[in-house]
This record gives sequence, structure tokens and C-alpha cells, in this order.
Amino acid sequence: MNFEQRIGVTAHQHGNLVGVVVIVTGAGSGIGRATALAFARAGAVVLGVGRRKHVLAEAAAAHAGIVAYPLDLNAPDAPEQVVEAAVERWGRVDVLINNAGATRVMPLSETTADGINVLFDLNVTAPSLLARAALPHLRETKGSIVNVSSTYGHRPLPGAAHYAASKAALEQLTRSWAAELAADGIRVNALAPGPTESQALIAAGLSEEMVEQIKRDEIARIPLGRRGEPDEVAAWILRLADPTTTWLTGQVLAIDGGLELV
Repeated sequence: MNFEQRIGVTAHQHGNLVGVVVIVTGAGSGIGRATALAFARAGAVVLGVGRRKHVLAEAAAAHAGIVAYPLDLNAPDAPEQVVEAAVERWGRVDVLINNAGATRVMPLSETTADGINVLFDLNVTAPSLLARAALPHLRETKGSIVNVSSTYGHRPLPGAAHYAASKAALEQLTRSWAAELAADGIRVNALAPGPTESQALIAAGLSEEMVEQIKRDEIARIPLGRRGEPDEVAAWILRLADPTTTWLTGQVLAIDGGLELV
């Protein structure tokens, strides 16, 4: 039994997720796709949001519990459209997973206002506005928000400081929202994955040679000696959002192969 199959078995044991309505952004690939599948296999219904229609359709085809909703989260009224789509289809929203994000290599000497805005628009503004749109429904269900940060939300990242800063902002939003929404019974947590296999580095515009060098350097620093797999991260997102995780809020959980230790 491979890791993905084990995750499927574990997910099916979470019978309390049957019928839970989940919004997952960035659901077309990587951690987002793995997260959508983990929830669907646990019995939840998932609105998978993403910009790339074809990869989103492939993710939805992997499980009947996933419905594709192609949309650019930076488009006007996008947060309201996403929440309305979930509510119109299933009548409620129980869980919001803010996973979509942008990565950009941008040394200080090459920093531009547009470059900063691209990072903060998707990594900070979009999840904030989506959480605001979902808030009335999360109050009704006493739901949960999970923000997907990065190990670089609390570690320096020379050459990509504004990416790191945007993830640091997301972690602080997590803590602040957790305190603000606790009286409503809404839990807010974040996951900070270490280097994980995905297309993020290629999407950031790096060459294949540079990507391979970065991966080798990362593996050399990680105590467990390898990069993570999206399914490993998704398993913990599911745990953080699970309604039985009743007394955990305001936390940022590092899933990084021990990188936090060095």
C-alpha cells in the first residue's frame, strides 16, 4: 500500500466529515489537489477553486465529491462568487482552505511594486477577502479556516524576501483571526509546509536546472533527507479542519521533515 492509499484509508476513518462542505483554493495541483482528494475521500463535498481549467477538471475527475470551479481569485467579486457557488449547491460552508498562492524569486535589487503586489494580492488579500465572504456561513456552522503558509513564513529566504513576508503576514492573520473569531466558535489554524514536490518552482519562472539545484540544496538541509509529498501535507490539513479537533486554534503547524530544527 503506497502513501496515497494509506491516506485514503485514514481519511475514510473520519466518518464525521461525511457531508461537510469544504472550499479548497488552488485545488488543481500540488497540495491543493491532494487536499481536495483527502477531504472527498473522507466523505466531504469539495468546491475546488483554481485558475487553470484543465488541471482543475482533472482533479475533479479523480473523485465524484469534488466540483471544479475555475476562477481567478483576484477577479472582482471572486470571493463572493466562490462562497455563493458552494452555498447554492450544498446550502452551507463548513471549512475554508486558503491554499492558493504565488511564488516569486525577487532579489531586493530587482524588486518592483508590481512584483510585490502580485505576491500580496494572492497570498494575503485574496484569502482575507474569501474568509470575509465565508464568515457569515462559518458562523452558522461553527466552521474552520486553514491557511497554507510555508516554512519561509517564519524563516528568512534570501532572494525571495517578499514571498516570505507574504507568508509571514498569512501566519499573523491566522493568529489574529483565531482570537477574533473564537467567540463565534470558528477555529483558525495554519500549516507551514517545508519544501514539497509541486510545480511551484517552475511556475515561479525558474529554469529546470535551477529547480533541480534548489531541490538538491533543500534535501541536504532537511533532517529527514527528502522533500515532502503533497499527500503528506494534505493529511495534516484534514486533521486541522476536522470538526473533532475541537480545542486547537491559532496554531501554525510546521510539516517540514525537521527543517524547523536546523
